[in-house]
Amino acid sequence: MSRPLYRGASGIGGKPAAAEEAYYDPKEPGENGIGGCGRAARRRRLAAAAVKIGVLVLAAAALVGSVAWAGTLYAGRGGGGARGRGRRAPRLAGGGVRAKEAEVCPSEYENYVPCYYNVTDAVDVSDLGGGVVISYERQCTRDGRVKCLVAPPRSYRIPVRWPSGKGFIWKDNVRISGQEFSSGSLFKRMMVEEDQISFPSDAHMSDGVEDYAHQIAEMIGLRNEFNFNEAGVRTVLDIECGFGTFGAHLFERDLLTMCIANYEASGSQVQITLERGIPAMIGSFASKQLPYPYLSFDMVHCAKCNIEWDKNDGIFLVEVDRLLRPDGYFVWTSNLNTHRALRDKENQKKWTKIRDFAEGLCWEMLSQQDETIVWKKTNKRDCYTSRKSGPELCAKSHDPESPYYQPLNPCIAGTRSQRWIPIEHRTTWPSQARQNSTELDIHGVHSEVFAEDTANWDSMVRNYWSLLSPLIFSDHPKRPGDEDPQPPFNMLRNVLDMNAHFGGFNAALLKAGKSVWVMNVVPTNAPNYLPLVFDRGFIGVQHDWCEAFPTYPRTYDMVHADGLLSLEKNKKHRCSTLDIFLEVDRILRPEGWVIIRDTAPLIEAARSVVTQLRWDARILDLDIASDEKLLVCQKPFIRK
Repeated sequence: MSRPLYRGASGIGGKPAAAEEAYYDPKEPGENGIGGCGRAARRRRLAAAAVKIGVLVLAAAALVGSVAWAGTLYAGRGGGGARGRGRRAPRLAGGGVRAKEAEVCPSEYENYVPCYYNVTDAVDVSDLGGGVVISYERQCTRDGRVKCLVAPPRSYRIPVRWPSGKGFIWKDNVRISGQEFSSGSLFKRMMVEEDQISFPSDAHMSDGVEDYAHQIAEMIGLRNEFNFNEAGVRTVLDIECGFGTFGAHLFERDLLTMCIANYEASGSQVQITLERGIPAMIGSFASKQLPYPYLSFDMVHCAKCNIEWDKNDGIFLVEVDRLLRPDGYFVWTSNLNTHRALRDKENQKKWTKIRDFAEGLCWEMLSQQDETIVWKKTNKRDCYTSRKSGPELCAKSHDPESPYYQPLNPCIAGTRSQRWIPIEHRTTWPSQARQNSTELDIHGVHSEVFAEDTANWDSMVRNYWSLLSPLIFSDHPKRPGDEDPQPPFNMLRNVLDMNAHFGGFNAALLKAGKSVWVMNVVPTNAPNYLPLVFDRGFIGVQHDWCEAFPTYPRTYDMVHADGLLSLEKNKKHRCSTLDIFLEVDRILRPEGWVIIRDTAPLIEAARSVVTQLRWDARILDLDIASDEKLLVCQKPFIRK
């Protein structure tokens, strides 16, 4: 059953009772047993005067401190311009005595990405200009993480709201070198206009992304790109996506595209794509599997993505095959596919290898036009046993659903999974988000449990949204009797759910008409419902929250966690709550929101931790009978 939020809040407004009682209150003379005349009386009057002076001094100091804190918080806010978010959100009332606050990292850590930002011992960390040696492989060590707050660049601005933010971003919000502007790639087109970067639309282009998407649709056998959903295409993996232009276009066609690219110190495809409000994360085809389950995507797209598909006995194509659903499409655009390039004998060898590898995977080449080739994964179960050559089938003990950065596997996962269903036979979007009882049985989920989860999240999202409203539009006092204004539907864009479970939070946000996309994270120490998340037409990833998330700083508007603290409590000796929240702070944008739902003791403990991060926090009771509470936090806009 859904549970309404009980609006009785602890820690909202003013000081808590303990803080109010901390002020010294001098008692009357008769109350402390001292007489009222002579020298003793004069001493008492002097003492009383001293106390009053002390209180006035303390009050003045507190006033100066609060003004200084507000100045730090709001410094630079007014520079967002009319095209930004408009009125800024004030700080939440926190209450309580703050613990020792975490220090702010040095400025060279503005784009700090643990697990990828690897500096050799020979390089001075204080001079990270040109001598940094970067490893593109994910290498996480818990000892090497910095424990400070990653501050934004000095000229950082709050990102522009969706959908305007899709067309332009603030230049100083991303790290660029200038070389990116001269790129002629279809997916790396940008223009610099003073303090912003804009991404040209197709209106003035004869070779724009709309023509490209239309070409792919025709090669698949569709009338145009508006028919992708009808053909069973909903989720797309875009390898080295440029600046997210393809994904931005497909989003308008109800397709959800996940961009992956290597870590890049400047001109990052992932950072710029996320800044535009398009899903992206750091990931590479190197030696490890991507953290997505078997049969996750309906299409994998590679446009001049610099992957050497002919190397290592085609193992990168085997990884694509693992991720593709039956009847799914691999779209490959490359200069290698042109007649001119194939005049070169070396290029001919490469192309022949790739073609033979694809045939060994039972892929059918549907069409080739210019530089683009479309392959289709087989839907025939007997194809793998009737092949004359190609990778072997994996052993029955192999688990393709939990690939969390496991080494690349040269075998084919095969057809044993109950999820091995051709995309043309699956429920199409948006109906697939609801999942019928037959589809839920594949994941071991009862339809009654799923329906209750859906109803609960529908109710919670309505309450979540209303919780934010009085805090965002409180520039002026609310008149008695007025209702709290509702936040705009596009207040948030990039949302991360730290413990997604069935993906119910994602479904409820879309059902409520919010213009968001959600990165559904399934912790590695939780039941693995990530295949169900993908089968619902959403996207997500497996992740260990004791490690850094594969993204750049300041990339999410909201981070949500339901039951994560309880989950981590059951796994002792892993990492501290502070470690996890420091990582959340790194990936959260200034003025971004954190909503944590958990048991009351864990929420109370969490509030004492978040004060160290300078977050503003308040606790809400879900209802009187519940032992769960809600912690609502906002990250302030703090500069060094």
